[in-house]
Amino acid sequence: MAKPRVSMEVGNDGVALITLSNPPVNSLAIPIIDGLKELYSEALKRNDVKAIVITGESGRFSGGFDINVFQKVHKTGDVSLLPDVSADLLGTIEDSRKPSVAAIQGLALGGGLELAMGCHARISAPKAQLGLPELSLGIMPGFGGTQRLPRLVGLKKAVEMMSSSKPITSEEGLKFGLIDAVVPPQELLKVSRMWALDISEGRKPLVRSLHMTDKLGSLSESHEFLMIARQKAKQTARNMPQHLACLDVIEEGIIHGGYAGVLKEAKVFKKLVLTDTAKGLVHAFFSQRMTTKVPGVSDVGLKPRRMKKVAVIGGGLMGSGIATALLLSNVQVVLKEVNAEFLAKGIKSVEGNIRGLVTRGKLVKDKAEKALALLKGGLDYSEFKDVDMVIEAVVENVSLKQTIFSDLEKICPPHCILATNTSTIDLNVIGERTNSQERIVGAHFFSPAHIMPLLEIVRTHKTSAQVILDLITVGKTIKKVPVVVGNCTGFAVNRAFFPYAQSAHLLANLGVDIFRIDRVISDFGLPIGPFQLQDLAGYGVALAVAKEFQAAFPDRTYQSSLVELLVKDGRNGKNNGKGYYIYEKGSKPKPDFSVLPIIEESRRLSKIMPGGKPISVSDQEILGMIFFPVVNEACRVLDEGVVVRASDLDVASVLGMSFPSYRGGLVFWADAVGPSHIYNCLKKWSNLYGNFFKPSRFLEERVSKGLLLSAPASSSASRSRL
Repeated sequence: MAKPRVSMEVGNDGVALITLSNPPVNSLAIPIIDGLKELYSEALKRNDVKAIVITGESGRFSGGFDINVFQKVHKTGDVSLLPDVSADLLGTIEDSRKPSVAAIQGLALGGGLELAMGCHARISAPKAQLGLPELSLGIMPGFGGTQRLPRLVGLKKAVEMMSSSKPITSEEGLKFGLIDAVVPPQELLKVSRMWALDISEGRKPLVRSLHMTDKLGSLSESHEFLMIARQKAKQTARNMPQHLACLDVIEEGIIHGGYAGVLKEAKVFKKLVLTDTAKGLVHAFFSQRMTTKVPGVSDVGLKPRRMKKVAVIGGGLMGSGIATALLLSNVQVVLKEVNAEFLAKGIKSVEGNIRGLVTRGKLVKDKAEKALALLKGGLDYSEFKDVDMVIEAVVENVSLKQTIFSDLEKICPPHCILATNTSTIDLNVIGERTNSQERIVGAHFFSPAHIMPLLEIVRTHKTSAQVILDLITVGKTIKKVPVVVGNCTGFAVNRAFFPYAQSAHLLANLGVDIFRIDRVISDFGLPIGPFQLQDLAGYGVALAVAKEFQAAFPDRTYQSSLVELLVKDGRNGKNNGKGYYIYEKGSKPKPDFSVLPIIEESRRLSKIMPGGKPISVSDQEILGMIFFPVVNEACRVLDEGVVVRASDLDVASVLGMSFPSYRGGLVFWADAVGPSHIYNCLKKWSNLYGNFFKPSRFLEERVSKGLLLSAPASSSASRSRL
């Protein structure tokens, strides 16, 4: 790989062209920043240089600061590793009498956009991506972005861009004043050079964005807007201090001027980098990038095969969602059902999914129609003779799935991947009647499949590396995050989290208020608590899943009669508007206190309340009693080699179970809490309440050796399922 470098070329017109080169996105690594400082200083001293244009190589300006540096800071705690770009380099660029123009194409994100905003003008090619996504990493812009962006686009738009971390296009940037001109790519450098000379020779103004105030509004207007923004941040970004800190720094600059704002920004930025939130989000970011690196698959020289045509068997909730995801990524889909009525329903669901995206403004109408044109329905296998992959998404019935896979082997071409969306059934059982077990793989989507970002790719010992690589590629094509996992009951996510609902039921039977349990879990950062989640999923699902795990792991499951009692009472959660909560159209779910006698009956039947009296626990203990058994099962998942690495389970927990990303994922959070603390709590609770809380061997071993749960297993481990 080529080393990061910065080059400078001075033309006969007196314009110095400084080019950043650090593939693939020209990130501002320390050598790039140092090279930029050196060449910029040289350009300012040279008499033959009238103006400067800064650009990036390979069709991109810059994707921002090299966040690998944040990992080093987190390991060492040394914030001096962070360069002082804002006051040093960007101050020099902006205050210079020699004008600088940023020639942007591809993207200018984070520090890349901040560098461009330090220049005196910004010229862009069409459809470039411009944004400050730092808040999504637990930090905030640190190269002057909190001060320059509001002055260029206005306070409201700047706060929107920073708080959402979403980029805008160069065309939008032109409309708001962030970009001075949008020109064809082939004219970008020519126009940028001319613009720089026009400023140098007085034909265009030399604009220093840090000095602008006309778009900030009055002090009272700004103060009122920021007060409202703070209230919104407290509601939508709980437990994430970077949002409020960013607003404080913006306000500092409005009240005391841009330079004062830049100084405060630098100070607060370094504090934020060291927060647990930043550590968690940076870990989550890098972990997500690692999931496609699978030993024996991604490192053996295989090339992914193109999936032009995919068949989906079953048009229910999951099947229609999977078909939708494929169609939105220009993949031809055949949707098969058992009869015309079910097929019509399936196609209608797909159409509803896609047209719903249009209604919500997330998809333009012509793209929706093009996607739907790729869909074909069928009642038999006549369209399966040239498919590249089949994804089976029928009900969880072993014999039905076995029959389907036996048929598919005879009908589909020899290269066709045979995938199942099962969430519980052993893949070896599904494929035991076939002779093509190297082609059989799990493609476990999470509902709703066209929205949820996780795709668990489940492999057996016989699944070929080519099939795994192909499915990883499909996952990326349809904008999912693929995580390769081993074949076991529940695979990785559902396996690790099966104690989650059971812990909640155990606590309920110990006399803890279920609505308090839900509140503690949502305060921790999950969207909803375990009881409301059960309401949404439906009680049939809860009973079926509990049965699977009780059969697979009878030594460590907790059985409660609560759900059966609810069903007996005619409740089925949100499906019929009656559950733990009341569901009325147009209003938020409200606790249904009529459920309390049913909970009392469950407690009476369980006979686990000490002395028949509710236990007294703190919110912190509730959190531990819910999540420490999940961590304990995650330890077994790691011990058995169900995932390639611990960070894969972190990604899966965030994307599949909505574990808060700012806590880094399940295993990362457990390491932060402390394995010994988790072990001691589980040991205490197991003595009080039984085997459900019994610490796993893996957890006990890690604690005895003083190791983190995420520390790599020894190479001699022989229990791997991968």
